[in-house]
Parts: sequence; C-alpha cells; structure tokens
Amino acid sequence: MGDNTKKALVDGLNGLLADHLALYLKTKNFHWHVKGREFRDLHLLFDEQATEIFGNVDIIAERVRKNGADTLTSIGSVAAKTKVADEDDSNLGAMQMVEQLRDDNATLVKSLKAVKELAGEAGDNATDGLIDDWTDQAEERVWFLSSILA
Repeated sequence: MGDNTKKALVDGLNGLLADHLALYLKTKNFHWHVKGREFRDLHLLFDEQATEIFGNVDIIAERVRKNGADTLTSIGSVAAKTKVADEDDSNLGAMQMVEQLRDDNATLVKSLKAVKELAGEAGDNATDGLIDDWTDQAEERVWFLSSILA
C-alpha cells in the first residue's frame, strides 16, 4: 500500500465524517422545525434518521485514527469538507425538507461508494466492510424519503 492510497482513503473518510456531521445537524434542524399535517410522522422519522447518522460518526473518526491520521477538528473543518449544503430557513415546507434530505442522502451514497473503492485500493478491509453497512443505511433513508414524495 502506497502513501498516496492511504492519504486518499483518509481524505475520503474525513469527507464522510464531515458529511455525516453536517447531515446529522441538518436532519435534527428539520426534526426541530417541521410543521404541518405530517408533523408527527416526519418529526419522528427525522429523529430516527439523525440518530442513525450520528451513530456512524465515531466509527468513521476512529477509522481515520486507525489509519494513522488526524480527524476533522472544528466546525470550520467540517464546513470545508462536506458536500451537504447548509439550510438556515426554519420555515421550509415539510416536503421541501424531505426532498433536501433525500438528495443529501443520495449524494452520501455516492460518496460512500467512492470511499469503498479507496479502501479497497488501500487494502483496508475493515473500512471496506463497514462502508457496506453505512451504504445500506443511507440507501434505506433515500428509499423512505423518496416513498414519502411518491
């Protein structure tokens, strides 16, 4: 395993860490601010999904550390690495929230698949295997959110 493959993997893992942290906060934001007839169902769904997302944060960070590198260290470092767009509007419609979370989770699935390739190239079997579970979780969130919009 060359240094470049390990560096690429660590960079990808830190990107996943940033995406998970940003998506967690966005999902909790929507959990706190959802309104309308769908309030109860979406309030509970968003909380479930946020909990699942946050559950991966420490595992991802520890994979970075086990690869001998540093993790993200601040809100600024998360903001610099994430692909999840901020959403500061607390008055979005419920279906707008669902659409954004569906799209953000779909983007996360693509990132997970890209990092899985990097893990394979770096010979990191542990990360490779964990990513399968994280991908399944994100795909399920996309499915649930897409079904709401159908």
